[in-house]
Formats: sequence, structure tokens, C-alpha cells
Amino acid sequence: MPLARPAKAPLAAKKPHSHTHHGITVEDPYAWLRAENWQEVMREPEVLDKEIRAYLEAENKYADEALKPLDDLRETLFTEIRGRIKEDDSSVPAKDGDWYYFRKFETGAQHPLDCRARDAAGKEGVEVLLDGNKEAEGEAYFKLGGLSHTRDHGKLAWAADRKGSEFFTIHFRDLTSGKDLDYTVPDTNGDPVWALDNETLFYTKLDDNHRPCQVYRHRVGTDPAADVLVYEESDPGFFVGVSETQDSAFILISTHDHQTAEAWLIDGRDPTGKPRCVEPRRAGIEYDVEHDAPRGRFLIHTNDGDAEDFKIVEAPVDAPGAANWKDVMPHQAGIYIIGQLLYRDYHLRLERKDGLKRIVIRTLETGEEQVIGFEEEAYDLDLHGGYEYATTNVRFAYSSMTTPAEIYDYDIAAGTRVLRKRQEIPSGHDPKLYETRRIFATAKDGERIPISILYRKGTPLDGSAPLYLYGYGSYGITMDPHFSAGVLSLVDRGFVHAVAHIRGGKEGGYRWYRMGKTTAKKNTFEDFIAVAEHLAAENYTARGNIVAHGGSAGGMLMGAVANMAPDLFKGVIAEVAFVDVLNTMLDETLPLTPPEWLEWGNPIEDEEAYSYIASYSPYDRVSAQAYPNILAIAGLTDPRVTYWEPAKWVARLRDLKTDNNALLLKTNMEAGHGGASGRFERLKEVALVYAFALAVAGKA
Repeated sequence: MPLARPAKAPLAAKKPHSHTHHGITVEDPYAWLRAENWQEVMREPEVLDKEIRAYLEAENKYADEALKPLDDLRETLFTEIRGRIKEDDSSVPAKDGDWYYFRKFETGAQHPLDCRARDAAGKEGVEVLLDGNKEAEGEAYFKLGGLSHTRDHGKLAWAADRKGSEFFTIHFRDLTSGKDLDYTVPDTNGDPVWALDNETLFYTKLDDNHRPCQVYRHRVGTDPAADVLVYEESDPGFFVGVSETQDSAFILISTHDHQTAEAWLIDGRDPTGKPRCVEPRRAGIEYDVEHDAPRGRFLIHTNDGDAEDFKIVEAPVDAPGAANWKDVMPHQAGIYIIGQLLYRDYHLRLERKDGLKRIVIRTLETGEEQVIGFEEEAYDLDLHGGYEYATTNVRFAYSSMTTPAEIYDYDIAAGTRVLRKRQEIPSGHDPKLYETRRIFATAKDGERIPISILYRKGTPLDGSAPLYLYGYGSYGITMDPHFSAGVLSLVDRGFVHAVAHIRGGKEGGYRWYRMGKTTAKKNTFEDFIAVAEHLAAENYTARGNIVAHGGSAGGMLMGAVANMAPDLFKGVIAEVAFVDVLNTMLDETLPLTPPEWLEWGNPIEDEEAYSYIASYSPYDRVSAQAYPNILAIAGLTDPRVTYWEPAKWVARLRDLKTDNNALLLKTNMEAGHGGASGRFERLKEVALVYAFALAVAGKA
């Protein structure tokens, strides 16, 4: 069933507006879509300007009319994808003292229940600590943030966002009575951390521009207005967070941008003590800290000393600065250390070698190492830290494009692993029906770009199959080839699914990230185009039979490749798309702009950065040419990619494009960056995306 063709698309008004930088004047006739009171809109969506709201609602109505023929397909897809979810599911309980903590869902429930039990199976003496469904009653949007219980298991701090704007309110619950205290702490980052005294809580506060810039200390039972400011970041380019070491001996305050870090320590036994700096920030030096208590040292994961792929160093607890750093696990070029986890007797590091992850476990007393790896061509692997410190058990998760997620417990002393949970697909899933491949495309400059591919066996690989191509490629975020139950709905209908591991991520180590940012950003877009062309050349699909999909910075990728190579794609799906890059990077009042200058460049001060961003910024590069079918999705209260970016982009596309292909904008008027809240409501958005892909590919 094809998309409908509504009689008349909305046309956004053009209003005179321009900006001049470095002697260059740019006209921006859709600038009016940016609400002047956007900070208020994040908190109270109903205060949005009436003219802006009218335009967004007109676009929503137009999109609904165009998508109307797909209603049955969307419902079928939703039912199908939901059928692959075990509705009464639960996580594997994690031991903490005499309790085992876990999260579970009940059949039909949108939100989780956070629980604890007296046994490892989560069956005996079960207590429901927090029922997300009860808390969400009457809310148009509800999302749980961080939860943290005290070491004596008597109190719970929990956070929730009720607008989609990612301003989390912290609540305090007495776990004996099950009742919340009569006060809350608003406007936080949703990351509560308890000190060892079971009475003191640390949290990060957001400013009006949604920047986490302050860490406060709260004592239970006192007025939050009297909370003590522990740390304040004056540089708007740095974000602040609070956490703790694995042994809870230290509260950690971390402040960072995209390439520089600084950590401060508070003794967990003395929560009112002053924080002390581990190593003052130095441009380009990143580090994070763990506490090796028995050996009286910190183990620090860092890129200091030209260790581009990172290394592990040690430093004494009483003198942790870089002057005292000594290599423990030296830098090895090509083996990227993603992160570390420290237990009393063991150090674990998650590494990437030859593009694939592995877990390396070192016995601290002997230096002996064990490696946990897998044999599939492409897979995803992650460490789960847990609560305990003096343990010989490590938990990790594994999946691939054909293998549903598996949770293992690994006994370090015995060298054995036990499967604790395998993702259950209630409607059935046979991995043998599918094929996964790892191939490489050659980029414009000769780099080999990895591609992960999934298709159903029997799918013709003669160029006739449509291709669903996903990409991201920013911030060093890696798109590992994990299992997606949803995408099977496309693969089972004849699509080949591929993930392009383009530069800007860290699939090829830190170098891979460096080669896809600032003045090398165009590598990201050219890599994606090279992947699409290679897949067509190898007969996985054909030119013009590809549906491309990306979100956030991946949405920027979608906008860029639609401008650069529109004939390659049958459709483009851009979710919460960062497409107005130049204007956003010129607006230092926006939440993410100062920290992002290191990712994209600072066009305010740097003329070269201005020209380079302007040369690819999707909104600025829209031209009078034919474009693929486009579906853009936005969230009104999104603090990361503001709603007006996709709105302006669609307005300009509609004015200039020369084709009759579909151009649709759907703005969720009650959600932000993550889309609809609740596990099933979000699936409806997934079903919409897949239905659009099927329709434009002629498979609906």
C-alpha cells in the first residue's frame, strides 16, 4: 500500500531574518520557528507560541493523512514487534549484601517495577520498591531516571522526568514504610549517589539552559533549599556528573567535554569533606579513576602521553596527580581500551581489537590475564558492573544480529561461564534462518569501512532486494552489531539490513573517531555513501533502492547524504535530526553548543570552522534538486536536538525540492529526544518508521 498524496502540504511562512559572521551574511527565513522562550517550552510545552504550534500541528495532520493507508500495516508491525517482547520479563538479579536487586515488567505494563528479593532467582521475599506504572498514572509522559539505594538498604532515591525535557526530579523513599518523603529535588540530571553514611546524597543540578554544571550535597530530612553546593563548573563547554568508585570508598565528580576530563574525589566516609582534584584538566587529556583499596592506589584509564588508544596507569591514593602516574597496562596501538572495572582482586578492561570487543581480566596479585571473546563475525559485548567489590564473579552481555541477548556470569577463579538469561522471543526466533556478514567498503581516501549485514536466508542477492541502511558516526559512539527483534519485521519481508560503521564512531579505535570530527567531518558522510555504493555494487541491493535511517547526529548524517547523493536513496528517515548545524553552533545559549564546539568546531570565533560547517550543514545545503522520500521525526521538548531543527529543514525542503516524493514531519508534542515514553508507545514509533520504509520500497 503506497503513501497517500494529500492535496496540499503546509507551507511555512518566510520571514526576513539574517545573521552575519566573518563578513558572510546568511538569510534564514524560517528562524521564526525557534521559540524565543524555548527554555520555558522545555518545562511547560503549553506555552509554545501559537503560530509555531499551528505550523507543527498542520505538519502532523498532513503526515497523518499521508500515512493513513499504512494504518493496518502499522498495527500489524506493532503487534508483530510487541509479540517478540516477553511482556512479563525481568533482569537477572544482582547481589548486594543479603539482597538481590532486579527490574521486571508485568504483562501489558508500559513501565518497570524495581524490586529486590532474598534469593538469586528473585523469587523469595520479593519486595516492590518502585512501581513505575503507578507513578506514571495520569502523566502524558513519564520516564524513570536513576535509582540508588543506601548501603543499609533502608532508603531509595529515585528520579523521574514528566515532560520529556530531561529535567529529572529526585524523590526519597523510606523502604521500610514504602512511602516517599514530603519533598523533592527538581531540575537534576537524574543521577543520585549515596554516601556511606546512608543519609547523605549527591546529585547534579541542571541550569536553565539544561547544562549539568553543579553538584550538590543533600542530607535526608532537611530542606533541599539548604543543600550545599559542592562543585560548580564555570566553563559552559564542560558537563558535570557524579558517581562513585566500585568499592564506594570515594564519591567521584567528573567534568568533561568531548576530549578533556577532570575528576574530583570526596572520601565516602567523610561526605562533608572538600573534594580534591586528581589531575587538573589539560586540553586533550581524558581520564577516569578506580580505587584499588588493598594496594593503596588508584588505577586510571587515560590517553595521557600520546596513548591514543588509551592505557591503564597507577597512582598513590594520597598523591594521584599525573606526576606520579606509572604505566600498568601500557598503550598498544590498535587495541582500544574502552573502559575498566575494578574488583578487590581483579581488574577488568573492555577492549576493541580488529573492530570487535573482548573482555580482558587481570589477577591483580599475579598479573595473569584471561580473555573472554566470541567467534561470530560480528557481535556486541558489554560488562555489567554490579554492586559488589569483593567478588570473583563478573557479569557480561552478548548478542549479535542473529543471536538474541544473552547474560552470562563468569567465575574468574574457575574460568567458567554460566548462561543466566537468554532473551526470549515469545513469537519464536530461529537464528538458523538468518545470515550475518561482516564486509568492508573502500572509502574515498582508501580507508576500509566495516559493514555489518543481516538478511534472511533465501533473500535474493542479485540487486533486487531493498536495503535498510543505518548509520550514526559521531561523538565516538560505536554502533555495535547487536540483536534487534524489531528489524526482523523488515528482514522477514525481504529487506537486507546493514549497519555502516563509519568514521566518527570508535569502531576502529580512537583514530576512527578523530578522523570523523571537526574538519574531517565530511569523512562520515562520504563513508556512508561509499558503503551504500559498495552494497549496490555487490548486489545486496541496487542504487535508488536503499532506505537510509539515522537519529540525532545520525539524523544530521541523513540530511547530509540526502543533499550529496539523493539518487542513491529511495527513502530517508531522520529521527530527532541535528540538521541545522551552523545555526546551532552559532547559538551559545543552547544546551549542547559550547561542549559541541570540540566535535564540530566553533564557527563564532573560527572562520575556517564556519566555512567548513556551512559546506555540509544539511539545512544550509538544501537546494533545488530531486530528493528521496523523507520522514522526519521531532520531539517538542527535546533539549538535545531542538524541535525547530527538523521543522526548519522540512520547511526549506518543501520550498526548494523539485520532485513529487513524500516529505513528512511528525513532531511528538508530548515527548523529547527519546520519543514516546513507555515500552509499547515507543514501539508504535518504530512501527511507523518501518511502515514508511516498506511503503517507499514497494513492500507494503
